[in-house]
Amino acid sequence: MSFLSVTLRLLEGFGLTVEIFLITLVCALPLGLVIAFCSMSGFRPLRYLSKTFVWIIRSTPLMLQVILVFYGPGLLWGLDSMGRTEAVLAAFVINYAAYFSEIFRGGIESIPKGQYEAGQVLGMTKNQIFFKVILLQVVKRIVPPLGNEVITLVKDTSLARVIAVKELIMIANEYIATYGLIWPLFYSMVFYLIFCGLLTLLLNYTERKLGYFRV
Repeated sequence: MSFLSVTLRLLEGFGLTVEIFLITLVCALPLGLVIAFCSMSGFRPLRYLSKTFVWIIRSTPLMLQVILVFYGPGLLWGLDSMGRTEAVLAAFVINYAAYFSEIFRGGIESIPKGQYEAGQVLGMTKNQIFFKVILLQVVKRIVPPLGNEVITLVKDTSLARVIAVKELIMIANEYIATYGLIWPLFYSMVFYLIFCGLLTLLLNYTERKLGYFRV
C-alpha cells in the first residue's frame, strides 16, 4: 500500500469533511442568530420554547443527534430515511445553531444598556442603533468563543462515521480493518492539523482587524 495511494484516498474523505464543515457553518450561523433573537424575545412562549430547544440540544451528545436524525423518521413514523450525508448535515446544523445562538445572545446582552439609550437620545431608530452602534461591538466580543466552536466543528465532523458517512476518519479506519495498517489513522491527523492551523490564522487575523474597536 503506497503512501501516495493512501494520501489520495484520505483526500477524498477530507473533501467530504470540509464539505460538512462549510455547509454546517454557512447554515448554522444565521440560524443561530434567529434562535438567539427568539431566546431574547419579549414573547414568553417563544422565549421559553427557544431556551428549551437550546437546553435539549446542548445537553445531549451530537453522536446521538446524528443517529436520531437518520434513523428517527423511519423508526418513529415509518417514513423513508434521508440520505446519510443529508442526515449528518441536518444534525450538525441544528446542534451548532444552538451553540452559536448562546454565543450571539451573550454578546448582544453584554453591551451596556447605556449605549442603546445614547442612540435613542441622538434620534436613532432601533435598527440604526443595532447595526451602527451595537453590531461591531458584538462581533468583536464573540469572535474568540465563536472561533473555538469553529475549531471544534472541524473535529466533530469525524462523528459522521457513526452512520457510515465516509469522511476522513472512517476511511483511515478502513485501512485498519482491511489491511491491518494503523499509520493512515495517525496520518489523518496531519489533515486536521493543517486545516485547523489555517483556520486559527484566519481567526487571529480577524481579531487583529477588529482590534481597533476597543470594548
